[in-house]
Amino acid sequence: MTEAADQITAIIEATVESLGFELVRVTYGGGRKPTLQIMAERPDGTMGVEDCAKLSREVSLLLDVEDPLPGEYLLEVSSPGVDRPLTRAKDFERWVGFDVKVELGEQMDGRRRFRGKMLSFKDGVIVLATADEGDFALNFADVAKAKLLLTDELLAAVKKKTPEENN
Repeated sequence: MTEAADQITAIIEATVESLGFELVRVTYGGGRKPTLQIMAERPDGTMGVEDCAKLSREVSLLLDVEDPLPGEYLLEVSSPGVDRPLTRAKDFERWVGFDVKVELGEQMDGRRRFRGKMLSFKDGVIVLATADEGDFALNFADVAKAKLLLTDELLAAVKKKTPEENN
């Protein structure tokens, strides 16, 4: 996370949680008019359009008062989506068995990027089965970026969950 994203997280996290959401990721950057992206969801993994609008209004008010960012920027509040980023330990626990892409902060065995099926996540270790290079054990603490890969299996799993979660 950038220094600006860390600062925004510190400012908004309590408000996000008080509204019943969990913060998934905060990013900030871009060109002449940077974008502040806030990704959140309900504890059950859902996040509707009305939820995004509500969170956007509250965060906007808070940021107007705190004024932590110089100049103009775009505020984007969204759900993580289907091919979501994996940022917290609970994200990795929840999505074991699905295909992921992981980028480490530092090289391991001469590489930083890994892609494959997540076999397990236990005690801070992600076990990943790659298609052609075998299994790798990656430390969660070393992960710079990770996300689910869009597959038919993922779409089927998300579709199956949706009706139950909306009742």
